[in-house]
Amino acid sequence: MKALITGITGFVGSHLAEYILDNHPRVDVCGLVRWRSPKENIEAILDTVTLHQGNLRDFPSLRSILAEHKPDIIFHLAAQSYVDFSFIAPIDTLETNIVGTCNLLEVVKQLKQSEGYDPVIHICSSSEVYGQVRADEIPIKEDNPLRPASPYAVSKVGEDMLALQYWLSWKIKTIRTRMFTHTGPRRGEVFVVSNFAKQIASAEAALADPIVKVGNLDSVRTFSDVRDAVRAYWLIAEKCQPGEVYNVGGTETMTIGQMLDKLLAMSTLKGIEVQVDPARLRPSDVTLQVPCVDKFYKATGWKPEIPFEKTLADTLEYWRKLLCKSPRCLEKV
Repeated sequence: MKALITGITGFVGSHLAEYILDNHPRVDVCGLVRWRSPKENIEAILDTVTLHQGNLRDFPSLRSILAEHKPDIIFHLAAQSYVDFSFIAPIDTLETNIVGTCNLLEVVKQLKQSEGYDPVIHICSSSEVYGQVRADEIPIKEDNPLRPASPYAVSKVGEDMLALQYWLSWKIKTIRTRMFTHTGPRRGEVFVVSNFAKQIASAEAALADPIVKVGNLDSVRTFSDVRDAVRAYWLIAEKCQPGEVYNVGGTETMTIGQMLDKLLAMSTLKGIEVQVDPARLRPSDVTLQVPCVDKFYKATGWKPEIPFEKTLADTLEYWRKLLCKSPRCLEKV
C-alpha cells in the first residue's frame, strides 16, 4: 500500500509520516513537497520516505505524480493554515487552499475516468468553518451551520464542500475531517500554544525579556495532541465512510488564559509578565470551540490518549532545545 501526504514537511504531516512508519511498516510513505520546503521536521525519516516535487497550484505536476505513483491513500494536509495571515493575504489563502484542493481532486477524477484510479482521499478541513457559534450549539456537531469568520475559514469551507461535491458528482472517495485545536512539538511559532511556549523558553534562556505577549485570552478551546490527531487521521482512511464529515478533537477544554497559566507554571523562570498586544487581536475572532466527536468515536473507537499537560511540557521542551541551538544562545554558553 502507498500513502501520499501533501504537506509532509509541515507540523501535522511530519507527525503523520512518523506514525505510519512506526505502526504500519508495510505502507510506503511518500510526500508532496515544493522545492523550497524546509526539511527539518522530517530529518529523522528522510531515508524512509519518498519525496515528490510539485505544487498544489500546478496541475501538471500533480497529474504527473499521481499518474506515475498512484497512491492508495492521499492525506491532503497541505494548506495556508495561519488564520492571521489570511486577513493580510486572502487571495493567496483562497488560491492555495481552494484551487489547490480542486486541482488535486480534478486530477484524481481524470485518472479515475481514464485509468480506473480510485484512492481514498482524506481532506483536512477545520473547526474554523463553524465560526462563532452560540452557547446553545455547544458541543458543536457536524450539522451545525457554517459561519466562517476569516478568509482562512472561508477557504476551508471551500475545500470541505469541494470534497463533498466530488463525492456526490463522481464518487471520488473523499472523507472530510474538521479538526479542532491540536498542538505539540514542531507546531509553528505563529500558533498560540507554540508561540507562548517559545516566548517562555526565550525568557528562560535570557534571549528575551521575561514577558509573554498575548491576544484574546478569553477564547475557549478544546485542545488535543498532534500525536493523537494523526492516529485519528489514519483511522479516518481505514474505517470511515466516503462522502462523510467527522469532527475530531480532544477532551481538554479551557480558555487560552488557563492554558497559558499551565505553561507558566511549568517554567523554570518565575515572575514572567503577561502583556496584551493589540497587534495580536484579530478583526473577527472565534471564541468558543467545543466539539461533539460522537460520530467519529462510533465509527472508529478513537479516544485521545495523551494528557494535555504532556503536550504542553513537550512543546515547551521542544522550544528550549531549539533555542539552545540558536547563535544567540550559543554565544551565552
